[in-house]
Amino acid sequence: MCGIVAYVGGRTAYPIIVKGLQRLEYRGYDSAGLALINSEVNVYKCKGKVKDLENHAKGKSISGSIGMGHTRWATHGEPSDNNAHPHVSQNGKFIVVHNGIIENYSHLKKELVSRGYTFQSETDTEVLANLIENIYINKEVNAEMAVRLALTKVVGAYGLVITCTDEKDQLIAARKGSPLVIGVGDNEYFLASDATPIVEYTDQVIYMNDEEVAIIKKDKLTLKSIQNDALKPKIQKVDLTIDEIDKGNFEHFMLKEIYEQPISIEDTFRGRIAMDHSKIFLGGISDVMPQLSQARRIIIAACGTSWHAGIVGEYLFEEFARIPVEVEYASEFRYRNPIINEDDVIIAISQSGETADTLAAIKMAKEHGATIIGICNVAGSSIPRETHAGVYTHAGVEIGVASTKAFTSQVTVLTMMALLLGKTKGHLKDSVYKELINELTQVPDKIRAILKAETDIKQIADTYKDANNALYLGRGFLFPVALEGALKLKEISYIHAEGYPAAEMKHGPIALIDENMPVFVLATKDKSYEKIVSNIQEVKARNGKVIAIVTEGDEVIKKMADHVIEVPDCHEAIAPLLTCVPLQFISYHIAVMRGCNVDQPRNLAKSVTVE
Repeated sequence: MCGIVAYVGGRTAYPIIVKGLQRLEYRGYDSAGLALINSEVNVYKCKGKVKDLENHAKGKSISGSIGMGHTRWATHGEPSDNNAHPHVSQNGKFIVVHNGIIENYSHLKKELVSRGYTFQSETDTEVLANLIENIYINKEVNAEMAVRLALTKVVGAYGLVITCTDEKDQLIAARKGSPLVIGVGDNEYFLASDATPIVEYTDQVIYMNDEEVAIIKKDKLTLKSIQNDALKPKIQKVDLTIDEIDKGNFEHFMLKEIYEQPISIEDTFRGRIAMDHSKIFLGGISDVMPQLSQARRIIIAACGTSWHAGIVGEYLFEEFARIPVEVEYASEFRYRNPIINEDDVIIAISQSGETADTLAAIKMAKEHGATIIGICNVAGSSIPRETHAGVYTHAGVEIGVASTKAFTSQVTVLTMMALLLGKTKGHLKDSVYKELINELTQVPDKIRAILKAETDIKQIADTYKDANNALYLGRGFLFPVALEGALKLKEISYIHAEGYPAAEMKHGPIALIDENMPVFVLATKDKSYEKIVSNIQEVKARNGKVIAIVTEGDEVIKKMADHVIEVPDCHEAIAPLLTCVPLQFISYHIAVMRGCNVDQPRNLAKSVTVE
């Protein structure tokens, strides 16, 4: 959500910034802009895409070896040229790009208006630019101090890059609640919201922490706290390559990422499962295993697709470890007055590790003394730094807004955690433990078999591409997959879809079923198979169109469903990892056939880093 790219060094900044903004397009945005600093400062911005910004800048001065760029996802004020970043203070002293939300902007704005300031936009960011300038002029301090003093007055979240036109040789960056990464080069520095725009130039990065300020010149970086305490930068090697952020031969990132799932799942359990499939090793949570095994309950906090993975986790933990689990929307959990005890364990799940509501839920739970475990995909992100322990997924960078491989990697981690905990607590027999580990290791090859059916699944998608509504049904471990399948269809094709427990169909959704309603049914062989067959019969009795995901070789459902998609046989606890893949294909191909922007669906952002 929003993206920042900036550069200080000896190269021309413009191509670095533009290419970087293109790398960040997956985050979601509605306008773009940049500022280039040389003997003069040039600011170009407009509503629309980065290509519109390039057209806007054509024929204009693009010189300068210092600059900053931004892609905006509208919060305060509609998408427009005026509301696009960068924002320039009234007297032209400060130029600011900003990710986040300044919650007390209205109060600050009134104060600035009383001092004679006028505003050209509806944004909270322009308020911040003018606040910094006002302090700079009235207190007669340097730019760095003006920024730090201004931030002591700010309530909210921010990732900021700022330049002062009186001090054109530097950029100032600050972070609180919105990620910023500094790339360290040879007499040059790069700044970005995440590492994707940086890896082309350097693999050495600094992940800024909350309430840190960086003063960056081409040959010097100074890091300090907002309170002016000197800090030592911690340089890390980023584990990301250019190939990972390239579509290769695929039409869309989402399709590439669907096909990457066998590898991402293998990478997630590689080194964590013994060669003979006899044990699971999760070193990231070894220090908190006593708390986890003795937990009174587990609370899983997440948002969106990660919340669906969390529901799969609830079923797994309760089935194998016999610990009660509650799955909470982090956005609701943090604003309630939940009962949290010291013997509770909170598992926070986030692909990016930066989800604002999930981070806030973590901080609240820590205040109550609970043990916090993180599951996320991005090393160096905020959630690993805020939690007591955790497990990284190894999905690799996920560019498509609609999550695919991140979901299956999260479910893989949750499966390993549940099996390990069940064995530790003595609820899983050794033979069952080893059988399930073996099943898990077979998942990548079974997904590879499913991927070969893409052409057949595409034909099914073509049949239902003009639907206005869709229903997804599942039972047990497959109910969360029904929720996830419906979300994928909504996200990228804009077709209204709902996921339901199949048994709840008669409590409302059955009223919607007619000959125009496609009903996707998760119907693999498990202990509720006979029940799901009855549900399919009920749909067919009302002329609904049934697309069933079934176990390979199923002849019963094949006779009653309009379409079947077969997946390899597996244990019911492993089935979510297989059955979600055909639904990803269905959503993808329907969206493509409807002419939708698959990788950047309207109004959506990859990471929700503001409330």
